[in-house]
Amino acid sequence: MSGLSKQRVVAEAVRLADLGGVDGLSMRRLATALGAGAMSLYHYVASRDELLDAMVDVVFGEIEPPTGGDDWQAAMRRSALSTREALARHPWATALMESRTTPGPANLRHREAFTACLRAAGFSVIHATHANWMLNSYVYGHALQEAALPFQTADGLAAMTESVYLPQLPPEEFPALHESAVTLAASGYDPAGEFLFGLDLILDALEPLRDRDRAEYPA
Repeated sequence: MSGLSKQRVVAEAVRLADLGGVDGLSMRRLATALGAGAMSLYHYVASRDELLDAMVDVVFGEIEPPTGGDDWQAAMRRSALSTREALARHPWATALMESRTTPGPANLRHREAFTACLRAAGFSVIHATHANWMLNSYVYGHALQEAALPFQTADGLAAMTESVYLPQLPPEEFPALHESAVTLAASGYDPAGEFLFGLDLILDALEPLRDRDRAEYPA
């Protein structure tokens, strides 16, 4: 076990998951990558579930938590962008972020900060919970969709539209789709902007709930 530590074991597990996902991440494979015996890893993590808890905690530790105060939208926006960036680095984590029943300290600190920011902004407990669910669902769902796209940039989309999509969209059969594809490709449309577009719509839609709660439950 010389040279091993829980931090090193978890860091290597994250590295392997970044390369190939978590489905094929076994304790034996992890031990091989570390140059150790499989059983020696159980000195640092008692089970694969404990390992996954620690890996998810690493991802939460990379996310900027929102801070309280009146500028709650800016705080949530920064945190959502930070979450998106972390999940782009660790796409395997998206499906695990809400699944842990024994969350680590970074996970819990993030959730505490998230809820505290919404409560400090004036949301009731119920509406803060609604906002939490809505924002997390949007960020995680967008991360899953973004990871599955067959292109990464506006140029990539334009090239794929020209060579792959348009030949499958004859205008006489699919006039609306053909028009959209041609227009978006010609305009330099960048799908990366969709994240902020949708996020700002959600944040703006939540503002009236906050106003109602502040009027009903004044500080």
